[in-house]
Amino acid sequence: MASPAPPDVPALPPPPDVPAFPALPAPTSENEIVSPQTQVPTKRRRKKSMVWEHFTIEPVAGGCSRAICKRCKQTFAYSTGSKLAGTSHLKRHIALGSCPKSREKLDKKLLSPYDLSASNGGTPSTDQPRKRFRGYSNLMFDQDRSLQDMVKMIILHEYPLHIVEHSAFVTFVQNLQPRFRMVDFSIVEAECLAIYQKEKQNVLQFLSTIPGRICLTLDLYMSSQTLGYMCLTGQFICGEWKLHRRILNFTVVSFPHTGNAHAGAIGKCLSDWDIESKLFTITFDHSPSNDNISLFLRDLLSDKNTLAPSGRLFTVRCYAHILNLIAQNGLEAVHEIVYKVRESVKYIRSSPEHEQRFMEIVQELQISSTKTLGLDVQTQWNTTYLMLVAATDFKQAFSQLEACDSTYNEAPTAEEWKKVETLCKYLKVLYDAANIFTGITYPTANMYFHEAWKIQLELTNAAMSEDPLVASITKQMHEKFSKYWSDCSLVLAMAVVMDPRFKMKLVEFSYSKIYGEHACEYVKVVDETIHDLFLEYVTQPLPLTPAYEEQSPGGGEVKEGGQLLASSDGLLDFDVYISEMASNQQTKSEIDQYLEESLIPRIQDFDILNWWKLNKLKYPTLSQMARDILAIPMATVTSEFMFSTGNKVLDDYRSSLKPETVEAIFYIDRQELS
Repeated sequence: MASPAPPDVPALPPPPDVPAFPALPAPTSENEIVSPQTQVPTKRRRKKSMVWEHFTIEPVAGGCSRAICKRCKQTFAYSTGSKLAGTSHLKRHIALGSCPKSREKLDKKLLSPYDLSASNGGTPSTDQPRKRFRGYSNLMFDQDRSLQDMVKMIILHEYPLHIVEHSAFVTFVQNLQPRFRMVDFSIVEAECLAIYQKEKQNVLQFLSTIPGRICLTLDLYMSSQTLGYMCLTGQFICGEWKLHRRILNFTVVSFPHTGNAHAGAIGKCLSDWDIESKLFTITFDHSPSNDNISLFLRDLLSDKNTLAPSGRLFTVRCYAHILNLIAQNGLEAVHEIVYKVRESVKYIRSSPEHEQRFMEIVQELQISSTKTLGLDVQTQWNTTYLMLVAATDFKQAFSQLEACDSTYNEAPTAEEWKKVETLCKYLKVLYDAANIFTGITYPTANMYFHEAWKIQLELTNAAMSEDPLVASITKQMHEKFSKYWSDCSLVLAMAVVMDPRFKMKLVEFSYSKIYGEHACEYVKVVDETIHDLFLEYVTQPLPLTPAYEEQSPGGGEVKEGGQLLASSDGLLDFDVYISEMASNQQTKSEIDQYLEESLIPRIQDFDILNWWKLNKLKYPTLSQMARDILAIPMATVTSEFMFSTGNKVLDDYRSSLKPETVEAIFYIDRQELS
């Protein structure tokens, strides 16, 4: 029996630009479901609800029906004419943003600055939203959070702090969010200092949880007002075997900027962070004044650091800095020719006519090079190298251009081109050795030995070459890198020994190439140093952090009467005795077991930290030593500055700020990037 038609219910009026749809017909029986598309003649036509643009109706068991969202496919109870299961809850699903697909679509609209169809070459959409989603209009606004975000934006993008007083910026922000109360410079400066203190507390808390030692890098900056700043950064491996780099201090150094002044500032920083006992290495550039820093730190830490008294506080010279120095030496040896090449490229690029004429000559000479001639950035030696390499391919074209163009007279001679080609051969060795790190933010220490020993071998052979041209160009390059190799090859070798793909084998192989019949003497130094350092880790374990105690209960310290008994309790000789007894009993130590085991296969994208994480139970003491060695930063700069030869100078605006504000800005900037 047909049910009576439902009473008229006021329908939602359609938007003015959308025609009304026909009303839904009434069901003809209790078990019949009429879809929105069914056409049944009726005497009265009701307006169709807008919800049917988003829902379909499907029958289910028992003669019931459910409404299904076209976007997210979620189903809802629905009964025609029912007040309990009508269209109200369907409207809420769409209009209030409950539908996840609707929210996603809205988010894209809110985030996109223009219509996507227009950006793809189509016509811009003219459809206007039919209804504002109330769920987004009621979002909470947080003045403090917005202020903090704005300050971080200013710092990270190096905008002036005074931007908050620029009228155009103020207007933009007020139109974007009228509820935001714009602040002045003093408030921004105060917020910088507040964020700085908060970030320092976060780092301090993080440092208290790391199980190993901390390695430092020292970098120096100058302001345009000749104030000196010292940047001290800590690098370490956390309990999860992830490499971290955190800036510790960016502080003014008292004048004159000598090694003693820097050493005093470092000592204060170490004390403030309470990491004297955890310091393992310090890395800096090749300034002679830095030798004083090493001596000062050894004296300072003699009674606080277990490794410092025995000379194991390693000082490391910056890998990037030495590459930059010797590259500059090579370029300086032929600087007049480099000038000619630079002026030649500049002449060709100075006008379309010059470039067109040059390309015609290239085609006439049938030069097939695909390289592009481009001017170098003189503070980036890699760009100078690439300019020279490209120019050598077109050397005949330069000579031809000089012959037919009276306004161009900078073409190098054949002999000069030979010097450029010789220099490029050795610059390529440096370029490849530096370029391998450009895609890695913070390389582990084991990666550097592979490139360093090749450079030492190439420059040694070049310096002994019978070709006077090769010897003259590479003489100073070899002298400077040999000094670096003498200072740092031991640390570089120890790091690669901690790589289970190479261990001592690569050291033996490379040293045989470099030192010939004397290689055994140098290999012995590395082997003895590794074993001596391991013994120090056995007899003088690190003070354990709470996080590390959970991983290694016992760990060499015993609690008795609330006091910790460590190796400093007068039992150092006993520890040595136990170690000797173990040796006499012919039990293999962890280091010997590790070195005698087979090398693991060399695979691409090998994760050395994960390997040690998986093997820390097998090598509980050696893994601690490996953790500290692999964390050694071999360069003071990140990969993006690997080729930079310019001095680090603060811009005029930041130099004009108060030193404490500069410290806060620099600290926040570097901390966010790390």
